[in-house]
Amino acid sequence: MTMATANLTNVATFKGTQVTGVTISQTGRLFANFPRWHENLPYSVVEVLANGQYRPYPDESWNAWHGQPEPNTFICVQSVVAHEDSLFVLDPASPMMKGVVGNAMLYEFDLESNTLKNNWTFDKTIAPEKSYLNDLRIDREAGKIYITESGVGAIIVLDLETGVPRRLLDDHPSTKSEDVWLTVEGERWVKDGEKPSMHADGIALSNDGQYLYYHALTGYTLYRVPTRALNDESLDAAALGAQVEDLGKTPAPDGMIFDKNGNLYLGDLEKNAIMVRTPDGELRTFVEGKDVKWPDTFTIDQHDNFYFTTSRIHEAVGDISGLDFHIFRVPLAGSQS
Repeated sequence: MTMATANLTNVATFKGTQVTGVTISQTGRLFANFPRWHENLPYSVVEVLANGQYRPYPDESWNAWHGQPEPNTFICVQSVVAHEDSLFVLDPASPMMKGVVGNAMLYEFDLESNTLKNNWTFDKTIAPEKSYLNDLRIDREAGKIYITESGVGAIIVLDLETGVPRRLLDDHPSTKSEDVWLTVEGERWVKDGEKPSMHADGIALSNDGQYLYYHALTGYTLYRVPTRALNDESLDAAALGAQVEDLGKTPAPDGMIFDKNGNLYLGDLEKNAIMVRTPDGELRTFVEGKDVKWPDTFTIDQHDNFYFTTSRIHEAVGDISGLDFHIFRVPLAGSQS
């Protein structure tokens, strides 16, 4: 059964402020983030309240960037992920996607005290100037965080015990854009007058932690790699690359996430839709409709409600003050029948 947009509940609307990331904590706190892709960004991270209002998170000072790298200040946040009692905030530090300012960062906030718990710096060997750290998945059991890098194309693996990151698969075709034109809402997507090339972007960790799935934004091929191989530091680049599996063609997605039943949800940017790939590899439409404008990031709450953002990247050019960007909610129940 396909969910029509009639099933969508609008959780929050951001007028003139482009949202990409959304995440919900195990206690039901909802967070969103806004990359610095346009001037006069009012905030980078917010907590969305029950009435649809929102407030800067963790406070206003973290969200007040003055044009230069400063401690405890967001620069250009691309992703937020709530995990256990923490909120992880990924800052590729590349305003307007024009190049890394200072260093890319990952922050971990304690959701009980709303204070900074940990932070990790990615120097230029891990996140070079043209890089763009995009999204992440956390595996506490393995002690790792996996991050897609879409500016140049790579997978970053951060060891939580040592704090040391590794940049992997950066010469492998699986992390690279394919030579394709995307057609979104009937028009060819053009960025700065050129064919966009967005590399490894969508990311999902299998429920058993055994596989990391990932996908270029401008591409139609889904890949996975065993986490055991990613975390085996004895493997050279060729040996690791040989462990990557091509899982076949899918629509071009931005966000990806697994539900508890092992279904993989992927955006379909070209068809205003979100697809679901069942454990046996079958692709079905989960939700589609005119309101599903560039479904960007997904999160699932404790009650099997699925949330997604509409970042409208194909439309958000120049003055975006008149555009509405949304977080929508749709129930998972019945969607896989």
